[in-house]
Parts: sequence; structure tokens; C-alpha cells
Amino acid sequence: MHKFRVAIIQMPVTDDKKNNLDKAQAMIIEACRQEAEMVVLPEVFNSPYQTALFPDYAEPYPGPSTELLSRLAREKRMILIGGSIIEQDISGKLYNSSFVFDEAGNLLTRHRKIHLFDIDLPGKVAVRESDTLHAGDTITVVRHNKLCFGLMICYDCRFTELSRAMVLEGAELLVIPAAFTAATGQAHWDMLMRSRAVDNQCYVIAASPARNLKASYQVWGHSMVVDPWGRIVAETGEAEDIVYADLDFKLLRQIRQELPLLQHRRPDVYQLSYRKPSPAADRE
Repeated sequence: MHKFRVAIIQMPVTDDKKNNLDKAQAMIIEACRQEAEMVVLPEVFNSPYQTALFPDYAEPYPGPSTELLSRLAREKRMILIGGSIIEQDISGKLYNSSFVFDEAGNLLTRHRKIHLFDIDLPGKVAVRESDTLHAGDTITVVRHNKLCFGLMICYDCRFTELSRAMVLEGAELLVIPAAFTAATGQAHWDMLMRSRAVDNQCYVIAASPARNLKASYQVWGHSMVVDPWGRIVAETGEAEDIVYADLDFKLLRQIRQELPLLQHRRPDVYQLSYRKPSPAADRE
């Protein structure tokens, strides 16, 4: 596989699930008109990002949101990464989960957010996902046809061990549905997405909701695609939009060949161990 067209749906999210699903459907159909082969939705695309409301919007798999995604993937013959929804499992536990469907509408994978977003920035924002959600415990790498990609949700991307594990497993693309706050997004969004791309010599797709000024949780927006050299090849602002990019995997392999940092890793020395100082060192 060489070039591959992707689209990011940066959609507004309201407190009306049906309206959110209708908006997602309309924007996915438009992306397919532009010949997107993979479409990526944002984190928690079908409900407000308010942890106290997550139980009210949670649904099992299969459910209304995943059935819509499966149908659209099948009808439009594309890979559909369903951002994330609040999933309720058979035991009643809630997870922040991303469901991925292939061109036949079959479920390729489900990623449950591993790192829960529990933060308190005084005067800016406080969030505790762990009040309502459980954490996933599985690294998600998808192999489909000639494509291999890793899937993370938002806060997951801050943990470099996770993205490196995915790339060592063969991922050439990291897909990150994310709803960064306006505060953390302004400080770290570009830096994190470009760093993950440069660290791992891979493409990064970062999909945010559009900013809704009426919402209590203000997202950063700025969905983007970053290439393996750390260049932002497509980006938008805060408003509703669809971001398109053509991924060139020939370029990826060229970069990995010319600057073979993955081959130059030294896992044999990437361990810390206590060493008792020598007598000579003690005297010094």
C-alpha cells in the first residue's frame, strides 16, 4: 500500500444523541463523496463529554450508535473508526470505547480507553473519568489488508510506552480520537501529536469534536494529520469541519530507511539497576 485517503470528522456534539448520530451520518457521507477510504470520528461523538451524564448515554454493543457505524461502513465501503462512545458491558460496567468497522461492516476491533482522565487544573478544568468509567487493559493494533494501525483514545496518547509498543508491533499509523480541553489543547495538542509521529516515524491522525460554546466542557478542536517527519499535513480550527489527507506510506518507509531510529534502539540498556559504588568512587 502506498497512498491512502483519510478523513477526520470534526463535528459539534450536543446533548441530543439522535441529532449527534444524524450529524455524524451526514458528515461521513460527505467524506465518502470525497473518496475517503478511512473516516475517523472524535471521542464521545454521540453524547456530551460530562462524566456525570455518561451513564445516561451509555449503550451496549451492538447498540444504536455501533449499528449505524456498521451500516455506513458497509454501504460506503470504507473503514470507519467510530471515535468513541460510552459502552456498557453485560456486567453494567462503563468504558470509553472505540469501535472500528471494515468495508463490509464487520467489527474489526474495539479499543477501551486504557488511561482514565483524572485531572485538576485549578481555575481551568477538573475531570474524573474514574468516577463513572472503568479502564481498558488491552493494547489495540489492527491489521487489515495492507494497513496496520494502532488505536488510542485521548489521554492514552500521553503515554509514550503505549505508542512505541504499537509501532514495534507493526503500526505505521496511530489513530487518536480525542477531546482535549481548551487549556490542555492549547498547551500540548500540537506538541504531543507531532512528538508521537517523530518518536515513532509514523502517521498520526488526531480527531477532535468541534467546539460547542454552549457546552460546559470546552474542547480544543484543531483535528490534524501529522506525517512521519513531524509535519502537519492537514489541520483545521475549532469549528465544524472535515479534514482530508492522503497518507503516503512510501514516504514513511523512506524516512524509516534514511533515519533508522527504530533499528537503532538499545533495549539491552533500557533498564535501571542499582549499582553499589566502588571503594574508589567512595573516596572521591
